[in-house]
Parts: sequence; structure tokens; C-alpha cells
Amino acid sequence: MRIRAARADELPRLQDIERAAGRCFRDIGMPEIADDAPPPLSVLGRHQRTGLAWVAADDADAPVAYLIAAHVDGNLHVEQVSVHPDSARRGIGRALLARCAEHAVDRRLPALTLTTFADVPWNAPYYARCGFRILDDAEIGPLLQRIRRQEAAHGLDRWPRVCMRKEVRGR
Repeated sequence: MRIRAARADELPRLQDIERAAGRCFRDIGMPEIADDAPPPLSVLGRHQRTGLAWVAADDADAPVAYLIAAHVDGNLHVEQVSVHPDSARRGIGRALLARCAEHAVDRRLPALTLTTFADVPWNAPYYARCGFRILDDAEIGPLLQRIRRQEAAHGLDRWPRVCMRKEVRGR
């Protein structure tokens, strides 16, 4: 599996990956998440143009997973990481997070952050295994607080959510 920058012509494929990955939420009683629309092409394009969108590509160089990030409160914030179910459980998500961490180190950013569901096995428990820790409310910066308010307005707080952080090490 090769991790590389996403290309503009692949953005619709990233939406397909997101839809496929989202279907797993239906199996755990979260159909609203399964039915949620993927990020719009305009959003994916903004991340791609700013160099904050990566894909895991298969042997045919076709994306099977992606990660998009943004600068939030002086850290690199993982906005979305999705792996197509046909490619799950192969370390691909972990490899994308590692590439994101490398980018943060290169830019001298101290940490990765993200928001996620607390009780979904492939969310907070997975990220904890990847070295992330849950933030206390006092540790959440103003932009991350704004992201959480937007998530709540979108209805995501129907299920417990957390903010998480992983320190990254310089070279």
C-alpha cells in the first residue's frame, strides 16, 4: 500500500470510500451516520490543493482509503480518515495517520488532534491504540471547541464524542 498525496481527479473516489466506510455504522445502530453525506467535492478539493489530503493507493494506484487534515489551534487536526471496508484491518488507517504525523513534524507542529465517537470500536478505542489520548475540556482550544459545536449542531452529539490528541516527535 502506498501513501501519497491525493489528486484532484480522485476526489469523487474519496466520496465513494466515505460512503462505503460509513455503512459499518448501520450495523451498530447508528444509521444516521451511515446515511450522512460524504464531504463535498469543494471541501475535499480545498484539502487537496493545500496539501492536506492523502490516500492509500493499491497496486493499481487506486485509492482505497484517505485522510484529510487542517490546521487547528496550532496542531494538525485529522478531519476525516476513512478506509474502504474491503481494505480494512490491514494497517492502512495507521499508515495514513503516520503520514499525517510526518507532515506535522515537518511543519514543527506539536500534535495531531481529532474528534470521534467515544464508544465506537473503530473510533476512540482505535485511536487510543494509535497513541491518542482523550482531552479534558480545559485542554480543548477555541477552534477545536468550535468544531465540536458544529458537530453538535449537525446532530453528532446524539452519541458520546471526544476530542483526542497525539503528540508528535521532531526529527
